Amino acid sequence: MPASTIKILTAFAAIQRWGLDHRFHTDFYLGRDHRLWVEGYGEPYLVSEELDHMVAALGAQGLRKIAGIGLDDSYFDPALTISERSTSNNPYDAPVTALAANFNTVNLIKQGKQIRSAETQTPLTPMARRLGQGLRAGKHRVNLGQRSKAVRYFGELLKAKLQQAGVFVDSDARIGSVPTGARRIYRHQNSQDLRSMLTAMLEYSNNFIANTLFLKLADCDDGRTLDMPRARKAFTRWVDRTFGWNHYHIEDGSGLSRGNRLNARQLLEAVKAFAPYRELLPQENPRVRAKTGTLSGVSCYAGFVRRAGRWEPFSLLINQSVPYDLRLRVTDALAKTPDLGRLCPAGSC
Repeated sequence: MPASTIKILTAFAAIQRWGLDHRFHTDFYLGRDHRLWVEGYGEPYLVSEELDHMVAALGAQGLRKIAGIGLDDSYFDPALTISERSTSNNPYDAPVTALAANFNTVNLIKQGKQIRSAETQTPLTPMARRLGQGLRAGKHRVNLGQRSKAVRYFGELLKAKLQQAGVFVDSDARIGSVPTGARRIYRHQNSQDLRSMLTAMLEYSNNFIANTLFLKLADCDDGRTLDMPRARKAFTRWVDRTFGWNHYHIEDGSGLSRGNRLNARQLLEAVKAFAPYRELLPQENPRVRAKTGTLSGVSCYAGFVRRAGRWEPFSLLINQSVPYDLRLRVTDALAKTPDLGRLCPAGSC
């Protein structure tokens, strides 16, 4: 079980598909009834600051009053399920939707009965307030749980941002398909390119970004709704073409599923292929750039260790309970161990 080290493979597939400079998009339409429709295509990095860019651009289009907001997230299957995703409110268990704000999580502070947003850039919406009522005192980042809640939260946050910018919104959001006859008024290109998204995905081990990319990799412009079975088939075909492996299994792009299977040599091949993009990996210390992978009873680590003046690839898969820092001690030892190939003539060691 590679756990989150599989994100290296997901990142490499995304780079091959789109390139590091690629920017994902979201479309805005104005219906005949003057409802603003948002059509999502699985843009994985629609944080609050990005919604500010959207609202500013819509204002530049002359938008001052709308009848309401329509939300079209049909790019992903509404019944989408992620293997091994639990019902916890932890951020790593957030649902994956084609329209999502802040990775389908909410950051809250609760003091007594008072609930407020933990982010100055994120207004407190009615749904966020309701979520906060069930929390204990303190600071919490929780996920939105279900697809319908996640999409409606996107609508609430967009409405709040529009109203802050002086745009009158007459009614609440509605989930559905962009109606026939609606006119596209704006295509938003994300301010963050794929390089930035992958850096964040690998540093924070963001399951939402990883599985959104995993799904989008299955898009072949045939208009079909994307789901996990289709994504698995597409990803497996890519792995077969790229690496030609036998005896592996990919369930998701994040490593959340315990059904994922790679052996250490396969993971090492993926790391070697990722060598041109080594700087995207988290830097544990000046000698290690690598991605961790953690599940119950699983402790993995893969990336590059600097030894004898060179960056060398490594993979470490431990599928049993061990001290949390064992993988760090192993890589530290790898960095300090002499390069035997340089010290010993061929065949003498």
